[in-house]
Formats: sequence, C-alpha cells, structure tokens
Amino acid sequence: MKVIIDLCVVPLGVGVSVSKYVAVCQKIIQKAGLTSELHAYGTNIEGEWDAVFDVVKQCHEQIHGMGAPRITTTIKAGTRIDREQTMADKVKSVKEKV
Repeated sequence: MKVIIDLCVVPLGVGVSVSKYVAVCQKIIQKAGLTSELHAYGTNIEGEWDAVFDVVKQCHEQIHGMGAPRITTTIKAGTRIDREQTMADKVKSVKEKV
C-alpha cells in the first residue's frame, strides 16, 4: 500500500540546534530511494508503507546512536486506494485552484 507521511523527528536533550539530526534522516530517506520534500518543520515522504516506516525506524536508531537520549516524533499519514496520487499531484491540484 502506498502512503504519504509528514514526518517531524525531534531529538531531545541535544541542545537547540537539530539540523545535523535532520540531515542524517534526509540521507537515510535518500538512500532508501523514497520521494521526499524537506520543509521548515519536517519532511513529506511517499512510497510503499513498509519502506516509509522502515525509514522512520532507521532515523530513530541513527539519532539515538548519535547520542540523543530521547526522541519525539509526529507523523501524519495518508493512504488512498481509489487511485494513485503523489505529493506533486496533491500540490498541483491546489495550485490550479488558486
């Protein structure tokens, strides 16, 4: 099943700058070959359910491995089975209406 998620991973106990942790997650997403879009407060990711959520797990494992004692993650997930729809399709649909 295809899924699109909005992922926000926040390591706690590592100070106020988290960009190096975000960069690690971006590398994991890229290595997995998933389509993604980084934005100011998270990352949109699309792909097969298991592949996408495996990336989330890998992000947690890697960030803990970097010394973060705690991580809080917010995920919004959407699936649809009536037709295929990409992140780009969703954005294009809105832009056409503006």
